[in-house]
Amino acid sequence: METHLLTNWDSGLFSCCDDISSCCYGFWCCPCLACTVAGKFGENRCLPLCDILGPSITAACGLPLCAPPAGLGLRVAIRHRYGIKGTVCKDIVSSCFCVWCSWCQMHRELKFRKKSTVVVVNMQPAPVIMAPGNTVLVSQ
Repeated sequence: METHLLTNWDSGLFSCCDDISSCCYGFWCCPCLACTVAGKFGENRCLPLCDILGPSITAACGLPLCAPPAGLGLRVAIRHRYGIKGTVCKDIVSSCFCVWCSWCQMHRELKFRKKSTVVVVNMQPAPVIMAPGNTVLVSQ
């Protein structure tokens, strides 16, 4: 049985003072911040535009849309990739009622994870192959 250590978000939902630049960026251009978060996470930068256009399109079809799909999906994906404590229910509440705070928190988290990423390079010698006649071949 594997056990995974879950961590907390690097900053709280309302911790704008932890990284003023993220919150200022989000305040002046919220869609730009959302598109930046999607891009930094490796998703299509236009994905958050679904949250902006989604309610109007579904309302025109008579379907209610409560949770922003892109914001919620990215929040859950970030939590799972980095092993952050939480539940989908908390993600829904954050994504619905604290939309821009949620995007700012995700932006701060991705900045923190990028800063604290450690790259381990496993350097091994090239394999040596003995050919007939005691000739040594080194493959590269």
